[in-house]
Amino acid sequence: MHLTPRPYGLNNPEGVYFVTFTVVFWLDVFVRARYKEVFVQSLKYCITHKGLSLHAWCLMSSHAHLIISAQRPKKANLSDIIRDLKKFTAAQIIKEIEAGPESRQEWLLDKFRFAAGKNSRNTQYQFWQQNNHAEELLTNNFTYQKLQYIHQNPLQEGWVEEAYHYLYSSARDYSGLPGLVPITFID
Repeated sequence: MHLTPRPYGLNNPEGVYFVTFTVVFWLDVFVRARYKEVFVQSLKYCITHKGLSLHAWCLMSSHAHLIISAQRPKKANLSDIIRDLKKFTAAQIIKEIEAGPESRQEWLLDKFRFAAGKNSRNTQYQFWQQNNHAEELLTNNFTYQKLQYIHQNPLQEGWVEEAYHYLYSSARDYSGLPGLVPITFID
């Protein structure tokens, strides 16, 4: 039986990928500093302990864009890293929501519970959409396009006037400023 590769997939273990993690129903969860901090600390942990190479990132209110690969020579499995990152951040952010204070606590938990009810893989809550829309970056032009797209997101939303002003993005690193998460620059 011949299997055709999925249009969005992590088919090349040596590849560099553009991925998007989206909260179910595009809920604006990352409007609280403590939820953003969970995501930032989780990225740092995956870089240090799981073999993630983070080349670019931007955390928006309902989603995150990343350019990632597996560290070499660790031979880390990128699918496993993504699974663990999403599972951990989901559990931690839901704990934070439950612990409060969160003015939208009941509403958010109800939405996560509803999403879980539609997915046999989840028991109580589903935080992230399952698909990551992984796209392998095969050309310099496509890589540059995705890098610009990631860094321009906060400008498109009108949050900042310059990409490097946004704290939750690698645009700071690419502008020579210290960022929140260590990155591996794209050549």
